[in-house]
Amino acid sequence: MPQTNNDKQRDPSAVPNTSGSIERATSYLGPGLRISGEIVGNEDLKLDSEVEGLVSIGGFRLTVGPSARLNADIVAREAVISGHVNGDISVHDRLEIIKSASIVGDINTGKIVFEEGAYFKGSLEIDSHNTRVGADLDTLLKSARKKQYE
Repeated sequence: MPQTNNDKQRDPSAVPNTSGSIERATSYLGPGLRISGEIVGNEDLKLDSEVEGLVSIGGFRLTVGPSARLNADIVAREAVISGHVNGDISVHDRLEIIKSASIVGDINTGKIVFEEGAYFKGSLEIDSHNTRVGADLDTLLKSARKKQYE
């Protein structure tokens, strides 16, 4: 008996439909978590949790969700902030600050987008030459760690 389209959708061994786009893995830390220390990784990360310390994801994207509360410095290639951040933010490529965001700290980025209604208190440095990830990222990470332990 031939399989219908509905049968293929129910069959767990069926190959998923791929549209040709490559999707990167994203780790997720939910609202039930409270983390103290360093979060260091090499993949995209979405946070909806409470974090105190340092968040460094190298050349990847960080998403700080609307329920997230960070008392932490951030180092990433790209970031979207819609929660609360109390700490310095170093983003090499592009930083997007959503209207629900509240940021207290200094920002250093290559490009920035502020939605109307977002709260920001601190200094802002936009450096269009700040898009190189690598040795500069290591320097930012070391300075963030040093600052954390002062």
